[in-house]
Parts: sequence; C-alpha cells; structure tokens
Amino acid sequence: MSAASAAGQALTARLTPAQRRASALVKLSALALLLIVWHFVTVTEIVSPFFLPKPADVLRNFIRIVGSGQAWPDLKVTLFEFAIAGPIALVAGGLVGFLVSLTRYGARVFEPIISSVYAIPIIIFYPISVMALGIGPESKIAHGALFGFFPICLNTIQGFSRVDPLLIRLAHSTGASQRQLFWRIMLPAAAPTILSGVRLGLMLCFLAIIGGETIASIEGIGHRVVWYAEGMQTGNMFAYIVFVVLVAVIMNAALSLLEFRKGRS
Repeated sequence: MSAASAAGQALTARLTPAQRRASALVKLSALALLLIVWHFVTVTEIVSPFFLPKPADVLRNFIRIVGSGQAWPDLKVTLFEFAIAGPIALVAGGLVGFLVSLTRYGARVFEPIISSVYAIPIIIFYPISVMALGIGPESKIAHGALFGFFPICLNTIQGFSRVDPLLIRLAHSTGASQRQLFWRIMLPAAAPTILSGVRLGLMLCFLAIIGGETIASIEGIGHRVVWYAEGMQTGNMFAYIVFVVLVAVIMNAALSLLEFRKGRS
C-alpha cells in the first residue's frame, strides 16, 4: 500500500499543467454524472425518495444545517478527537518506524509483522476500545490513533530503509555527525515516502473516528448521521453525510498540498 502511494505521488509530480487540468476535468465530470444519475433515479422514483432524497432537498438541508450552525457542535467534538488521535498516530508511527529501520535486520523482521497486523480488519478491535474506555471521546481517540499508526509506521520504515547507502557512506567520509546525517541526508531522502504515509494515516484516522461515532457514541458527526437515520430523517442524514465528505475532501486536499510542496522542496 505504501509503495503504491509513493508511486502515485511520483506519477502526479510528473504530470504537466495540461494533464493536471484534464485530470481535474475528469473528476468533475464523474461528480456531475453521479449527481445526474442521483437526480434521475429520485425524480423517476426508481429509488423511493424515502430512502434516497432528491439532491436539491439534500442541498437545502445542507445549507440549513451549516448556515444555522447546527453542525458545528458535532464537528467540534469530532475535530477534538482527531486533534488528539492524529498526533498520537503520527508520533508513535514515526518513532516505531524509524527505530525499526535503524538496522536491516530490524526492517527485515518487523516490517512483515507490522504489515500482517495491518492486514487484520482493525474495526474488530473497536468493541474492546468501547469496553475499556467507554462510549465517550476516549474510545474514538484510541480507535483513530490505531488506524493511523500503521500507514505512517510502514511508510517510515520504507522511507528510511530505501535511503541510498552511497549517500550515507559519503556523509560519513566527510565527517558528518549522526545528527547531521539524519537531518541533512536521511530525512530529506525519506520525506516523500513518509509524507505519503502521513497523509494516508491521518485520513484513515479521521475516517475511523467518524466510523466509531456511528457505532457507539453520544456526540460527534458520525453520531448525528446515525441519529437521523434512526429517526427516518433521510434528508438530514444525507446532508450530514455530504458535510462529512466535504470535510474529508478539504482535509485530504490540504494534506496533499503539503505533501506536494515538501516533495518538490
């Protein structure tokens, strides 16, 4: 997964401005097609409006909940959980990944173990978090941090493990200290791969928090989606889903921009 992310980043970096505009046009066209199909199946009632409201109704509800400030208390809770879980995943994943990558033996032994654990559906551990920490923010923070840890850790291992040994020998031959070797050689060389893992890890962290709120919670954006679903208020439910998607898109765009700028520096 991390190798695919790195390859995707390298491919994006090689795109010309015209190709980037074409890529954006394809994405916008796909979104427009989705909205057209959504409108068609609701207007013709191929799908009952009770289960799938019309896009115009969802838009009106979305504008209302945003304009009235109704969504902000729930968003505040979710972002608070993310503001704690994200740094935990970042620090823990980066530190463990760096320590594992210090030796070839460590990378060869522990990377497959971490990858194997990552292959397990992590959502199955959420009931344990709820049993141990309750249905408050603590269980969402633990769940989100666990989701974010693995991509960051694995990409950190790959990033540092793939630093050209020739650069390290050259730095040693010039009398560079370990601190200089890390900051001037190893970290810049590993940064593109690490940043790909950070972007993926933080996004998974956020989405895991939303997922946890939909399962067992008394507040937060995910809880609000389920609350409206249980009340059969599908218009409001889809409006909150759109709100979640919009927040996730903004976060991903910000992280992608940071990744792109660091990759070019």
